[in-house]
Amino acid sequence: MWNYEKRLQYPVNIKTPNAKIAQFIMSQYGGPDGEIGASMRYLSQRFTMPNRMAMAVLNDIGTEELAHLEMVSTIVHQLTKDLSMEEIEKQAAGGVPFNACEFQSKGDPITDLFEDLAAEQKARATYDNILRVVRDIPEIADPIRFLRAREVVHFQRFGEALRSVQEQLDAKNFYAFNPSFDCPCEASCKNS
Repeated sequence: MWNYEKRLQYPVNIKTPNAKIAQFIMSQYGGPDGEIGASMRYLSQRFTMPNRMAMAVLNDIGTEELAHLEMVSTIVHQLTKDLSMEEIEKQAAGGVPFNACEFQSKGDPITDLFEDLAAEQKARATYDNILRVVRDIPEIADPIRFLRAREVVHFQRFGEALRSVQEQLDAKNFYAFNPSFDCPCEASCKNS
């Protein structure tokens, strides 16, 4: 269980609207590298982890990703505040709608944790690209730097969880394999 505090992880105080930058930052809402996909991926993957340490890491980071989504939403809201509908529509994000395919959850702890490591690197790279555009606008760049730094911490925590799972599975001689997949199939493919 976690408690919601009605404040952002890092303050966002953007005074100058900019629909073009809002469109660029909006990429972090959804999609394969976005905050909502990361949160849902981690919160669903925690149920297949073989130990409580890995479960806790996925739970902690999954809920923190929701806080990141809240920050991205606040940034986009402040960048589009007081703009006319024409200004906003001209810069509307045109991507693929978010769907559950973005979860990238296989049910195999090793596979899922490697996916999570890659997802954090992709998110960091996205924030690097955003920073290249907004680096001279401190009111936007500062919260983006914070989000980027958290992606690095998440990568490190997933590395710790992966080592924990590998050590546990290696101790049982199941290194890098999900033993439930190795059971013989009892279903018949013959036509009846």
